[in-house]
Amino acid sequence: MSDVRELDAFLLSREWRDGPGGVEITLWAVSSEHGAIKATLRDQEAVLFVPRDVATEAGRRDPRPLRTREGLDVDAVYFRSQRALIAERERLRNRLQVALESDVKPSDRFLMERFVTSGITLRGPARAKDGVLHVRDPQVRAADVTPRLRALSLDIETDGWDGPVLSIALAAEGLERVLIRRARETDRDHDAITFHDDERALLEAAFGVIRRADPDLIVGWNVVEFDLRALQARCATLRIPFAIGRAGERARVLEGATASQVSIARVPGRVVLDGIATLKNATWSFERYTLDHVARALVGRGKRIDAGGDALAEIRRMHAEDPDALAAYNLEDARLVLDVFRAADLVGFAVERARLTGLPLDRQGGAVAAFDHLYLPRLHRRGYVAPDVGVEVDAIPSPGGHVLESVPGLYRNVLSFDFRSLYPSIIRTFHVDPLGLWAPGDDPIPGFEGASFPREGAILPDIVAHLAEARGRAQAAQNEALSRAIKILMNSFYGVLGTPGCRFFDPRLASSITRRGHEIIDRSRAFFEERGHAVIYGDTDSLFVRLPESLAEAECRAEGSRLAREITAYWRDALAREMRVESFLEMRFESHYLRFLMPTMRHSDRGSKKRYAGLVRRGDGAVELVIRGLEAIRSDWTPLAREVQRELLRRVFVDEPWEDWLRGVRADLVGGKLDHELVYRRRLRREIEDYGGSPPHVRAARLLDDDLDGDEIEYVITTRGPEPASRRTSPIDHAHYVDKQLAPAADVVLPLLGTSFDRVAGAQLRLF
Repeated sequence: MSDVRELDAFLLSREWRDGPGGVEITLWAVSSEHGAIKATLRDQEAVLFVPRDVATEAGRRDPRPLRTREGLDVDAVYFRSQRALIAERERLRNRLQVALESDVKPSDRFLMERFVTSGITLRGPARAKDGVLHVRDPQVRAADVTPRLRALSLDIETDGWDGPVLSIALAAEGLERVLIRRARETDRDHDAITFHDDERALLEAAFGVIRRADPDLIVGWNVVEFDLRALQARCATLRIPFAIGRAGERARVLEGATASQVSIARVPGRVVLDGIATLKNATWSFERYTLDHVARALVGRGKRIDAGGDALAEIRRMHAEDPDALAAYNLEDARLVLDVFRAADLVGFAVERARLTGLPLDRQGGAVAAFDHLYLPRLHRRGYVAPDVGVEVDAIPSPGGHVLESVPGLYRNVLSFDFRSLYPSIIRTFHVDPLGLWAPGDDPIPGFEGASFPREGAILPDIVAHLAEARGRAQAAQNEALSRAIKILMNSFYGVLGTPGCRFFDPRLASSITRRGHEIIDRSRAFFEERGHAVIYGDTDSLFVRLPESLAEAECRAEGSRLAREITAYWRDALAREMRVESFLEMRFESHYLRFLMPTMRHSDRGSKKRYAGLVRRGDGAVELVIRGLEAIRSDWTPLAREVQRELLRRVFVDEPWEDWLRGVRADLVGGKLDHELVYRRRLRREIEDYGGSPPHVRAARLLDDDLDGDEIEYVITTRGPEPASRRTSPIDHAHYVDKQLAPAADVVLPLLGTSFDRVAGAQLRLF
């Protein structure tokens, strides 16, 4: 018997399929009280919309009180299967007629129209089976649910990329287990390590551990593209079910159709979060996204095998000779993933992003989908429907952020100011909105390119206002995961409106944001200059202002705070007077640079853009280098060039002698003492055979042939050209590194001191 129950839960995943009686939607969720829940909604209908005067051949039509953006009345057309909907859409397109919102997935529409993002209340008959509470055809509504999700880290070791599995490590709170394929050593089995006679026994035992641990999340490093893909392939070879889902259901990996498309893991009742993808979603940035590099940066320790060695050979050796060492290595990788997730609060970020946007926890990117989820149901309640993506798109580009010409120089006392969330603030202040563009009403607010927007009733400004208030509360509560998720979402709106991949794309929307930003930056520059302060650079939402060198640090900070308050008030008064709108523009005093360097463009006297460096004083009193866009922080330059530029900047900023030091660096380089700092590191962005030309990193990669591990190549320039760093056979070309690395890195700084690398250290070339 099934009892009718009301259950609050957190949504893990959603899927749809065409069933015998209609579209069937499956929702997996987890409840702190009831555990795993599987809700099945049968006999649902797929829907698209058409203008009322457009004839259709299939589906059930129902007139609705809705309009197109052109103001035409529309009908909803319902189908018992998504397949039938797609067939009707293609017939309409072949007749050059319009289908509206025909590209919204049934499961997404079901949730968004109920304003469900992640928290959900299910009311319906429920029964427990196989550790899962099954709910059939429940009533569904949104709920505020904060979950505590259980994560299990999975890491496997294989005999080569496509070879058999050698060992599997599983780590979670209260669980650490390594399973090794090796002739059973009964006296050595214990809770942490078990041995299994063959690969079939190994996989079945590991899947059993996963099912008993019953995690909500499976996490790993490249876990979909490697670990789960490899496990699926081995299961197919051995003809055993890949049964790691809840209730014994089978997992599957849907591989990307092209090399640029990511694979997707579907594990019923669980969510797979890849560490690399989730870090990028959360806007973490690293020079490299290897587990070793990221873990050392966030956790303070790395992998047990040196990344520069032959990792596969060492894994094979440990498997054959030292299984305890293999277990320790395998388990440490699984632990590192868990520790990275904790250090970066990646689960917290994924949860908060889902709560805000309605995106699945494992969705990579998805800014356009998030916009749809938030905007479409509100649009419908205002009486409108939206077009399909890509219909009648005129992809005229809108201008980008406004970058002012910089004034190159080496300065003291430079203040940086920036507008807090400039583009979201413009949306909110000037009511930039897709629906508002369609129906601006009387006495609208002027935009750009002929656009205008209503003074009342816009949708997007209200969404931004709600998010801004929520971010303020998150910051007050020191909820960094929520604050970060909100910031990313708000800042995505401009990009969404500016891409033809958005159903609301219109160049006038993006232009009304960016060109307003240009106007704000230009007038703000004039504000500073009218008060006697030179603006030496500006970029999109920020301005760099020079103060007199005679001012003390405390005076500079006080002046920065005063100017920020004054310009915020200026915009409040000016916009109320000129446009009768409430200003949400807020200028912040960001930093006081004790010293500041704005370089020239290479081989030019003109100032550069998006490249500068400065020295600021931290809250603890210590000074810190801030570098943007220069070689010192670019991964395509060698460690030598980066470190030399950083140290040269430091010495110049704190007035330390630097000439003899630089000559010494050059001498050490040519003398072979710095060879360990000369390695280039580049990523291969396609298959080697797909490169038409032969850039240095591709030439080096070709020398590795089939031994290239991953998509990153480390190489050096030798007297015979580029060679893999691990297989160098020729002498290093030190002259190349002097001319192409050391000199350019130093000459970002030295011309502003009236000299150059060649004048200071170039003459030393004749000594060697």
